[in-house]
Amino acid sequence: MNPVQQAVVWLNDPLNWTNPGGVLDRLGEHVTISAAAVLLGCLVAWPLGLWLGHAGRGGGLVVLVSNVTLAVPTLALLTILPLTFLGFGRPAVVVALAVFAVPPLLANAYTGVRQVDPQTREAARGMGMTGPQVLRQVELPLAIPYLAAGFRTAAVQVVATAALATFVNGGGLGEIIRLGFGLSIAVGGGQILAGGLLVAGLAVSAELIFGLVERLVTPRPLRRARRRAARRAADAVTGG
Repeated sequence: MNPVQQAVVWLNDPLNWTNPGGVLDRLGEHVTISAAAVLLGCLVAWPLGLWLGHAGRGGGLVVLVSNVTLAVPTLALLTILPLTFLGFGRPAVVVALAVFAVPPLLANAYTGVRQVDPQTREAARGMGMTGPQVLRQVELPLAIPYLAAGFRTAAVQVVATAALATFVNGGGLGEIIRLGFGLSIAVGGGQILAGGLLVAGLAVSAELIFGLVERLVTPRPLRRARRRAARRAADAVTGG
């Protein structure tokens, strides 16, 4: 059998799903690691991005932080962090993936606040609202679609990258791929492909789910404005 046929056979074996260390166990680990990493990234990036956007400065800092974190390979962090007090295992994996999640979360939080109409902000201040009240009651609600977009991007990236957790004993679906490489290609090729398909399927599922959430939290007028902007951009590219 070729690797594709082997992958189909492997995925259709119930024991590969239900045995200890099988797909269901590894899927639970993968989702837990990814959720913890995105949550940690939100706790760091959202307050900073919202505050910088409200203050109206720090755009250069946002770009710098995003560029630096994107420039550092996740695999390098996964290699370095286990040598610290975090040790090998999930804590190091969660921190490394959280660093990877920060750029889209931070950039979208900052952009979401800065896109608020200045007249709306001034009207709120004219009503006697303090700075924190303007942020909480005016800017934050209007920035929610941008926060959702950043969350979707970060979640998909983290889910796809969490397969590397296996290199530092972090678990997840990457374990299936690693164990397949431990066998000969003739024997483990199907398992490697099956593991890759599972990771890809989970990432696509995250994209669809959080894409729907983003759509639900985006007001209809803003959806139409985004579609018009997308059409204008497409026309500019195609010359239409």
